[in-house]
Amino acid sequence: MISMVRKMRVGIIGASGYVGGELLRLLLFHPTVEVVLATSDKYAGEYIFTVHPNLRGLTQLKFTPLNLNYIQNNCDLVFTAVPHGSAVKIVHKLLEMGIKVIDMSADFRLKNPEDYVKWYGWEHIYPELLKEAVYGLPELHREEIKNARLVACPGCMSTATILGLAPLVKANLIEKNRIIADVKIGSSGAGAKPSLASHHPERFGGVRPYNVVDHRHIAEIEQELNLLSSSFLTVSFTPHAVNMVRGILSTIHVFLTKELPLSEVWKIFRLSYDKEPFIRIVKYRKGLHQLPDPKIVIGTNFCDIGFELDTRTRRLVVFSAIDNLMKGAAGQGVQCLNLMLGVDEKTGLESVGFHPV
Repeated sequence: MISMVRKMRVGIIGASGYVGGELLRLLLFHPTVEVVLATSDKYAGEYIFTVHPNLRGLTQLKFTPLNLNYIQNNCDLVFTAVPHGSAVKIVHKLLEMGIKVIDMSADFRLKNPEDYVKWYGWEHIYPELLKEAVYGLPELHREEIKNARLVACPGCMSTATILGLAPLVKANLIEKNRIIADVKIGSSGAGAKPSLASHHPERFGGVRPYNVVDHRHIAEIEQELNLLSSSFLTVSFTPHAVNMVRGILSTIHVFLTKELPLSEVWKIFRLSYDKEPFIRIVKYRKGLHQLPDPKIVIGTNFCDIGFELDTRTRRLVVFSAIDNLMKGAAGQGVQCLNLMLGVDEKTGLESVGFHPV
């Protein structure tokens, strides 16, 4: 563990994107971290507030080009917040330098190299690192993350869906071949680079299904849930682009193998998440927000989970809401960083959302 006499020196590769911006926002105020590097080839030489205006007046840091020699001499840990397929070319070099890595891409999430051919269409060039990489979901891999030198942060939609399902899978009370996740995601989930799909006139006012079958996030969802399951399971998963900037709501339909009172469902979730600092069970009989709503977790690292039981069909509907840029990306990355540092897991993340927003 790094000495606490000085702060851990952290770099962010790909700092001009939305995830990079959130990492900067969180780490600039982190009491045990010093941000020494923020790379961007496109904006090299520009102040970071040129791209992330919310950081104006908070730092004089400028974007720099990627320079591995500088990183080797000045960084203890690096976040790689680059597009899928790009991190794999950088991470192994950082590890060879003795630098710990928290990767925000999908490049090290899957354990089976063949899954990258199947789900991403390319062959992994460092399959040996897949065995070492720790899937960065603290609720499932907390102890492994503490001692990791490579953490692969989960996908945002995967995070919401896995957390909603994990207690039920462990309890072995649902049909393993009838799990259906219907996911709504805000436009920031597509990243900062514009496309026709994210173009405002095309996105605004709509609810657009996309990649409705065989979405690549299925790979990590099934991988992680099968580690918890007593028998092989499959997940049906369909995302929708909706008219919001941030947030994810995963609505998950499962079917119980036996009749179960609602009190037992409460017990299952409490047993799994009672001591988790960023999981809140949201099922209330009063007020407007009786079940999870992504609007309520915007800007926070919380995952709000709720449920409703359809006794007529033994269908249990689970709702899991997160901010895709926080618990779905940067916030989760900082939570993993805290575990690696050996500091309180909540450090730098104890913020509540805005209401109204």
